[in-house]
Amino acid sequence: MPNTDSKQNTVGWKDINWHKVERYVFKLQKRIYAASSRGDVRKVRKLQKTLIRSWSNKVLAVRKVTTDNRGKKTAGVDGVKSLSPEARMSLAGQLKLTGKSQPTRRVWIPKPGRDEKRPLGIPTIYDRALQGVVKTALEPEWEAHFEPNSYGFRPGRSCHDAIKQIKLTIQNKEKYVLDADIAKCFDKINHNALLQKLGYTGKIRQQIRAWLKSGVIDQKVFTATSEGTPQGGVISPLLANIALHGMENMLNDFAKTLDLKNYKGYQLSWQSKVKSLAVIRYADDFLIFHTDLNVVQRCRELISEWLNGMGLELKPSKTRIAHTLHSELSEDGVAGFDFLGYHIQQFPISKHSSAVHPTTRKPLGFRTLITPSKDACKKHQKVIKDVIKKHKNSHQARLINELNPIIRGWVKYYSNSDAQTVGELTRQDYLIFQKLRAWGRYKTGSVNKARKKYWKKIGNKSWVFVANKEYANPLRLLTHTEFGSSSTEYVKVKDKDSPFNGKLVYWSTRMGRSPDMPTRKANLLKRQKGICPWCCLRFREEDTLEVDHILALALGGRDDYKNLQLLHGHCHDDKTALDLEYIRERKLQKHLEVINSELVVLPNLLCKNSKYFF
Repeated sequence: MPNTDSKQNTVGWKDINWHKVERYVFKLQKRIYAASSRGDVRKVRKLQKTLIRSWSNKVLAVRKVTTDNRGKKTAGVDGVKSLSPEARMSLAGQLKLTGKSQPTRRVWIPKPGRDEKRPLGIPTIYDRALQGVVKTALEPEWEAHFEPNSYGFRPGRSCHDAIKQIKLTIQNKEKYVLDADIAKCFDKINHNALLQKLGYTGKIRQQIRAWLKSGVIDQKVFTATSEGTPQGGVISPLLANIALHGMENMLNDFAKTLDLKNYKGYQLSWQSKVKSLAVIRYADDFLIFHTDLNVVQRCRELISEWLNGMGLELKPSKTRIAHTLHSELSEDGVAGFDFLGYHIQQFPISKHSSAVHPTTRKPLGFRTLITPSKDACKKHQKVIKDVIKKHKNSHQARLINELNPIIRGWVKYYSNSDAQTVGELTRQDYLIFQKLRAWGRYKTGSVNKARKKYWKKIGNKSWVFVANKEYANPLRLLTHTEFGSSSTEYVKVKDKDSPFNGKLVYWSTRMGRSPDMPTRKANLLKRQKGICPWCCLRFREEDTLEVDHILALALGGRDDYKNLQLLHGHCHDDKTALDLEYIRERKLQKHLEVINSELVVLPNLLCKNSKYFF
C-alpha cells in the first residue's frame, strides 16, 4: 500500500482519500500491537514515533475533533470552535510534540438525578487534535497488555460485554459481590505515579506531563493542576485505564494464596482458585465476586491499599458488599446490585424448575435476571415526559419524530437484558400511552376525539399512535415491545482480543467495520453474524469471502443491501452454478413459448396459402 504521507503537499481537505488514510494508520497500529505483544519495546517506540509524525494520523485526528466528535463545537480557552477545510489542513500541518499545552476551560455539567455537578476540562482544538495523534500511537501498545475484564473506553468493547460477563459469572452460583466506585477518579490521579507507570521518555513524556499540568481556567480565574487528568480530553480515558491497569492481576495473585478445598478435602489448583474470584471493571466502576464473604472483604482492603499508590480511594457512599440472592446477607439488607444502568439480582424459584447446574445437573433453586434499573426507567420516562410537554402545541408528526429515536436508543441499550421477560417493555409502553392520551385530550378536549384523530387500528393493535393517516405509509410511534430483548443471545468479546490483532473476520462481524475490510463486506458480516447462509458454517480468517446477489441480476434482482449476502468462495461457485442453470431453464422455457406460439399460427398460414403446396 502506498504511503499517503507523500501526498500531504498536493491534496486538499476535500480530496483526501480517507479509506487509504485509515488503512495506513491502522497498518501501523497493528504492527505496534504485534511488537508490544512479543515484548519488543524498541520496535514499539520506533513505530510510535513514525505514527506520531505521520501526516495521515494528523489529518485523521483533526477530522475526529472537528467533524466526527459530538463535542466538535465546544471551544477551549482560545474560543475557537469551528474550522474551515483550509484551516483544518493548516492545523494538521502544525501538530507536533512541543512539551507545551494551553490551559483547559472548566465547564460544569449536572450529574443525572443529583444536585452535584461534574467538572469537565475542555482543551483547545489544537490540543485535542494532538492528543488524538498521541492516543492513536499509544493505544495499541497498551491494548496488548490490558486485563481481559476491563471494558470501559476500549476499542471493540462495550458495557454489554461487561454485563454479559456478570451473567456468566453468577448464573450458576450465588455469590457475594463488592460493588465499588472510585471517588473522583479522573480528578485525583497522582501525576508522578501515572508518568512512572507509563514508562515513556523524551518528547512523549514531556507532552503528556504538559497536558496533566496545564491547569484550568474557571470564570476567568486560572488554577494550577497538581493531580488528575482533565475529563473532556481525548487522551484522558486511556490515561485513566492505564492508571487502573494491574488491579485484576493483583487480585489474581491474592486468589492463588486462598485456602480453598474440594469436597474430598484436597487443595484446589491455583487455576481454580483464580477462577473462583471474578473482577469486572468498567472505567472507575468495578465489581468483585466470590462465594466467601471473608474473601470479598479482604479484596476491599487490598484494593484500598493498591489505589493509594495512584492517589485514589474508594467512595464510601457508593461502595457496598451485597449478596446476589439473599437480602439478609447484604450489608444494607438489599439483594442484588446496580451496574451501568442495569439491575442484576437472583430470585428463588421452585426446586422442580428446569434451571439446573450445567455440570452437576442439580437444581439451582434460583434464576438470574438482568433488568433496567429503577433509576434508568424513571429517567427514561422523564425524558419522554419533557418531550411531550415541549410539543404540547406541535403537530403529531413532529412529536413522533422526536420520540422514536429516544425509544429506539433506550431499547437498543437494554436489548441484552431480561426487560421483556419481566414485562418492563410493556410497562414502558403503557406509561407512554398514558402521557400521549393526556396530550391528545389537551389538543382535542376529549379522549374519544383524540382516539379518532391520533390513533388507528393496525392489524391486532387498536391503539397505534399514527400521523398522516391518509398516506399509504403513515408515520407511527415505535413501541418498546416490538424490539424485544434477551440476555442470552449476546456474545461477549473474547478475553484479551483487540481490533489491532488483525482478525478481520471476527472484528468485522462484531463491529460492522474495519479499515482493512471493505465496508460492504463488513456490514454483511455483522448482519449475518459471521455465518455463511449457504452452508451455515462460520467464516474463518483464511476463508475467501465473496459478495453474492440473493436474486441474480439476470433474474431481476436489485443491487442493494437487501439483495446481498456474503458467501464462502466455494459456496458462491455452487450458488452461481444453480443460478446459471435456472437462467438457462428460463431462456429455454421462453424459447419454447415462442416456438409454440409460432406453431399455433402456422396452420392458419398453410390454409391461407394452400395453393403453394398443391
